[in-house]
Amino acid sequence: MRDQAALLRQMSTLERCVPDSPPEPGPPTIVVASGKGGVGKSTYIRRLLTGQFEKSYIATLGVEVHPLRFNTNYGPICFNVWDCAGTEKYGGLRDGYFIQGACCIIMFDLTSNISFKNTLKWLRDYRRVVKKGPIILCGNKCDIERRVVKNADINKLICELGLEYWEISSKSNNNFEKPFLSLAKKLMNKEDLQFR
Repeated sequence: MRDQAALLRQMSTLERCVPDSPPEPGPPTIVVASGKGGVGKSTYIRRLLTGQFEKSYIATLGVEVHPLRFNTNYGPICFNVWDCAGTEKYGGLRDGYFIQGACCIIMFDLTSNISFKNTLKWLRDYRRVVKKGPIILCGNKCDIERRVVKNADINKLICELGLEYWEISSKSNNNFEKPFLSLAKKLMNKEDLQFR
């Protein structure tokens, strides 16, 4: 497992997103992706990166950093996505990953009540380290019919905590860019921003 200093060195090299291009203007763009293991964070990020859905599950060890670039009507924007391990035994340096975050996507699995109940823990852990910045809550696997998390429970949570919420599917592409579009609008303070 890599240590925090090595991750910070890696992050500084990733800030450019594309070799030989200048850093993107605007606010910090580190996005922390967090949630219980197995909810689909890595699959979601890989789908955004490659356009392909991967069925296999391989647990993230510590954190993986992925640059995601989007073209917008205001020019390109790059997010450095820190995909944090959701399994406790692999998430030992999580606070060190969170501290660099400008914003966060907290994900749960719509077919798992346990993953939904853990969203409060992830939110508390993130807010303990990062006091402000947008947080988006995502319910993944909305394409699966055996949904167990109730809409009423989701609505209660997002109303109580003032969170923006998206139901997504890495498999069917349902709303798969919406969380990042929302974060881009908030970070750049441009409500009319659109991906191209």
